[in-house]
Amino acid sequence: MRKALRWLLALTVLIGTLGTASAATAAEPEATGSTDIKERLLSIPGMSLVEEKPYTGYRFFVLNYTQPVDHRRPSKGTFQQRITVLHKDVSRPTVFFTSGYNVSTTPRRSEPAQIVDGNQVSLEYRFFTPSRPDPANWSKLDIWQAASDQHRVFTALKGIYGKNWISTGGSKGGMTATYYERFYPRDMDGVVAYVAPNDVVNKEDSAYDRFFARVGTKECRDRLNAVQREALVRREPLEKKYAAYAKENDLTFETIGSLDKAYEATVLDYVWGFWQYSLLKDCDQIPADAKNATDDEIWTSVDTISGFSAYADQGLETYTPYYYQAGTQLGAPTIHFPHIEKKYLRYGYQPPRNFVPRDIPMKFQPSAMRDVDTWVRHNARQMLFVYGQNDPWGAEPFRVGKGAKDSYVFTAPGMNHGANVAGLVPEQKALATARILDWAGVASSAVQADPQAAKPLARFDAKLDKRDTQREMTLRP
Repeated sequence: MRKALRWLLALTVLIGTLGTASAATAAEPEATGSTDIKERLLSIPGMSLVEEKPYTGYRFFVLNYTQPVDHRRPSKGTFQQRITVLHKDVSRPTVFFTSGYNVSTTPRRSEPAQIVDGNQVSLEYRFFTPSRPDPANWSKLDIWQAASDQHRVFTALKGIYGKNWISTGGSKGGMTATYYERFYPRDMDGVVAYVAPNDVVNKEDSAYDRFFARVGTKECRDRLNAVQREALVRREPLEKKYAAYAKENDLTFETIGSLDKAYEATVLDYVWGFWQYSLLKDCDQIPADAKNATDDEIWTSVDTISGFSAYADQGLETYTPYYYQAGTQLGAPTIHFPHIEKKYLRYGYQPPRNFVPRDIPMKFQPSAMRDVDTWVRHNARQMLFVYGQNDPWGAEPFRVGKGAKDSYVFTAPGMNHGANVAGLVPEQKALATARILDWAGVASSAVQADPQAAKPLARFDAKLDKRDTQREMTLRP
């Protein structure tokens, strides 16, 4: 599950992707006599250039922006927050992308940016290195402070990119886009949140148990459950293999407490991890007869899906900010394992506290997610939520109520944590595309008259629209 949580990560997903106006579409030149876009960006107080990378049809900048550590008390210190700008033209709309984790410094385009053929601003989440204050006051890592980071970046760039803005992100990035809208509802013209978990009541997670009881097919569930159980039955020989693996790779386990805890956490991530990142057809790759499989076959299957480095200190360190937030505001799923006898379970699904160094204090705030959920249900405006039918994180989704306007929750059949607009059924795909174009201010009269005529304005570019999926631990969105 950690894998789950991490993946919740994880997916540093530029969830984007299918379809995209050809990056090949050359960027339109700036108006004659206008200041170069790099000069305009660097004229913003607090903005500095890290590097510029070439990409056909665009200009791509990696930048640092000076942010206050505490937006409520801006005089109490600052830090440098990393952002990137994929610049097409100031006459085009802009998509504000967040992964909720580190920002990619390789040119990438999210699906909404491809749909509207626009610019893209991407922001690294505070406290993910190098965007971490020094010294790090972890109490300043919360959803309001992060939303305020986005608000300041938007305010700084709106003078350059004056057309419509849409925020987006996948997984924790989809959560981030949603929280931003909750705290600053007047900034964006639309929100596209992909596979965004919504753990309203942290201690009530029965929705996940129901999900795992019926996802996919019984044959596939039985295969996965059998391998997971067998990995615990064979704990002693496989932990010897794990110890050798850890020694060979210089892995340590101070944060989680022991190799034994890390082993069980990795194994318990296995089923969640499969459904998060694999498809039903991939069940063919799972050992069909776990009891008669070799130790190496069990090890390889678990390692491929969960990753035995996930709960070592070296695997956890990058994601300390995520686990801190999971244990203070976001919540973390807990599931049960009815197919595994209690004698094989020593720890069960471990809480986020076990994945954060003990010198960092944590206290859970149960009202944070309830507040966001209530706000979305009653106040959502021009928001689109996209989920995957077979994605565990969709077991607790956002929903829109009667008070919401021009807002939608769609589910892509058969898809996992990589679900996107392109994977929706045709009618929903066209409607979602039409609404995104309209929110961005670039819907043609034909699309306004008939949403079913809507298509992305940019062609798909295999390199630019490649998803950056970091398959870390499962329990990470």
